[in-house]
Amino acid sequence: MKKMNTHTKPTSVKDIRRNWRLYDVKGKILGRISTEIARTLVGKGKPYYVPYLDCGDYVVVVNAKDVEVTGKKRSQKVYGRYSGYPAGQKEISLQKLMENKPEEVIRHAVSGMLPNNKLRDSFLRRLYVFADDKHPYKAKFSQT
Repeated sequence: MKKMNTHTKPTSVKDIRRNWRLYDVKGKILGRISTEIARTLVGKGKPYYVPYLDCGDYVVVVNAKDVEVTGKKRSQKVYGRYSGYPAGQKEISLQKLMENKPEEVIRHAVSGMLPNNKLRDSFLRRLYVFADDKHPYKAKFSQT
């Protein structure tokens, strides 16, 4: 009788296959769609996912200016940053950020949902966010 191999083959870098995913966020809730985008960037839906490798796909997000938020967040939510210098604290409201840079709202939400480790930068490098539906990656989606 032949002995069966009961060991699971570990995932290596050469096993990783990257696809391109397109998300249209028009009319979608910011937090709900951000979790879905973060899962895709990390690669959690893939059968060969391991937490120590970057297994995720490329993500293109369109219509960022039309994303929705619930409650009074549009007028009350404030993003802050601090340079480290005296009087270096800056604040900007979600309303103003949506008018000026709607891409940054999506990028900030997704970044906060990614694991805080050395892979985060490589995840975010594969995230492309556009305010409207025009983007230079149309050829990546016409093949599938």
